[in-house]
Amino acid sequence: MASRGNRARSQPIDNTISYVQCDGLAAMKMVKHCHEESLNNMEVAQGALLGLVVDDRLEITNCFPFPKSDETIDEEEYQLNMMRRLRHVNVDHFHVGWYQSADVGNFLSSTLLESQYHYQTSIEESVVVIYDTQKSARGFLTLKAYRLTPQAIAMYKERDFTPEALRNLKVGYENLFIEIPIVIKNSALCNIMMSELTEMVPEEEGTHFLDLGTASVLENHLRCMMDRVDELNHEATKFNKYQQAAIRQEQEKHRMLAKHAQDNAARVAKGEQAVAEEEVNKLFRPIPVPTRLNPMIVSGQINTYAQHISQFCSQSLAKLYMTQALQNAKDNKQ
Repeated sequence: MASRGNRARSQPIDNTISYVQCDGLAAMKMVKHCHEESLNNMEVAQGALLGLVVDDRLEITNCFPFPKSDETIDEEEYQLNMMRRLRHVNVDHFHVGWYQSADVGNFLSSTLLESQYHYQTSIEESVVVIYDTQKSARGFLTLKAYRLTPQAIAMYKERDFTPEALRNLKVGYENLFIEIPIVIKNSALCNIMMSELTEMVPEEEGTHFLDLGTASVLENHLRCMMDRVDELNHEATKFNKYQQAAIRQEQEKHRMLAKHAQDNAARVAKGEQAVAEEEVNKLFRPIPVPTRLNPMIVSGQINTYAQHISQFCSQSLAKLYMTQALQNAKDNKQ
């Protein structure tokens, strides 16, 4: 345990920003865009975040969606035009990251890692904000900000995803991202309006958050986890086959070298010149090592699903106990 703690303390820590402050208007724009995309065509919604950095605080003051996949639109040119027009109307136009929608918290993918690496290497303070549409629709606003860890940036910089390289960098699915606390800030007038709207909402409107139906949600989570486990098992089988092939090749190489040594000894005894070992080594080409990036990502997805199932079951048990107490109180009155 002590050696593990020392190893964790020796890893570099990202202290660029301590927390993210997001304006309520920018948050509502992200929420609206993500829900529209999930309802219309079930595609992942993505967009740019605009704002500025103040000391160790990243302020997100505005955002705009990325254009849909269309060959006629240059995405980079579109973003530059949007930021140029925002600057003309005196709106914060500095690019500070991007946002993306997620399905039940499952946002980890090679595409997201690649995109955040390019963002973070070009804009040091940039973050990716993940909005979970399904959890938010059930009454739990899920808006989280992430940054790549220094180990993950070093991994992508070297472009070496072999087991040896990942072990040297001490990179795993647990330390690919670091979560940055995010705070939503509203103006005083907006807070007053929200207080008035809260009083106007009927009490019955919140009863659907006490829904005790858990079968569909658990089934969806478990099916997704089963798919990821099958994918991880496929990756493990692929890596085991590589290890078996490498062992067989090494054994064959040792056998050939031993035979080569015997042949050289016979040649020397006859007064002939010995043959160099390089001739034997040329016969055995190194077997390419399968990349370990995808298994690491799949492991992170399985961990995310497991955490969501545990959290959901805890919340469901709390609802059941609360419902039981209410029913017992009702029975005692009768």
